[in-house]
Amino acid sequence: MSRYFPLFVNLEGKKVCIFGAGDVAARRILALLEFGCELSVIAPEAVPRVENLAGEGRLVWEKSPYRPGMVKEAALVLAATDSRTVNEEIWRECRELKIPVNVSSDRRLCDFYFPGLAVKEDVVAGVTAGGRDHKLARKVTERIREVLQEDGCLWK
Repeated sequence: MSRYFPLFVNLEGKKVCIFGAGDVAARRILALLEFGCELSVIAPEAVPRVENLAGEGRLVWEKSPYRPGMVKEAALVLAATDSRTVNEEIWRECRELKIPVNVSSDRRLCDFYFPGLAVKEDVVAGVTAGGRDHKLARKVTERIREVLQEDGCLWK
């Protein structure tokens, strides 16, 4: 049985487009890799971690900037470029095509928030603080991870 992303949708085999390949995008890419989606990263440049993942064949990296029409086959889109203007263009295209989108530079444009993830085997917990308090969400996520790693955890 597939593990589910905390949106509680099965992402296995579905195309997820991530625009941008900086530190924020890299963290989200690493999380999404655990859910079996087909990752397509679109960015002219990438941080070394993203370059390495592309080199390992774990994602497809298209070395180009965003152009209209690039999202049309995606089930889910993350706009994480370093340009608010480009992120908003991606958001507009996704809205027209009814593709759920997360815009890292503006929580008001997000159809979903990217949660902090705590995963152990088939248990997946997602934590968000409404897109406002990332430190609190990170703290709660870490505590849940600790609980999941404890001997005699609730389900064992």
